[in-house]
Amino acid sequence: MSKVTLGILASGRGSNAQAIMDAIRRGEADATVGIIISDNPAAPVLARAAEYGVPARCIERARFTSREAFEEAVADELIAYGVELVVLAGFMRLLSPYFISRFPGRIMNIHPSLLPAFPGLDAQGQALRYGVKVSGCTVHFVDEGMDSGPIILQEAVPVRDDDTPATLAERILAVEHVLYPRAISLYCQRRLVVEGRRVRIREGEE
Repeated sequence: MSKVTLGILASGRGSNAQAIMDAIRRGEADATVGIIISDNPAAPVLARAAEYGVPARCIERARFTSREAFEEAVADELIAYGVELVVLAGFMRLLSPYFISRFPGRIMNIHPSLLPAFPGLDAQGQALRYGVKVSGCTVHFVDEGMDSGPIILQEAVPVRDDDTPATLAERILAVEHVLYPRAISLYCQRRLVVEGRRVRIREGEE
């Protein structure tokens, strides 16, 4: 079985992108990163890509007259690099139905809450304001809604009495760096089966 080519979309520092590339280097996922694309020319993830020898490109939204033209450029670049699985790693844009239709069932995201609780921005702040005792992170396939796609993996992170959004985010991020590569590895092993809203994991060796 050939390696799965990933295309990573990121807008910021790219710590999840680095965790994924590190996992691939350790042989924990039968994948290769074909390209990293950012919509932010100042994003540190572009420098991270260079450190790992991964092709990187900035495609700025402001340079396009419409969202559709921007997304078409991103999708065309991913396809040009033979990307099978699109991995969102802090990509701060909601994808349109058009973009999702270009990669049906092949876009993955991670969110810092136990979905369906606290979708969208400031998930950690939402959790603290609500007063939950447990938060965490969720890896899911992307659909046309806001953080509403079929859930692949989740892991809980306890909320401490003295937590701030920043301290909770830091502890959740450490879990994300383990959970996201694990979900990608399962995809590469062809062990993820989507059945309606549920994602079943086929039996096999981890």
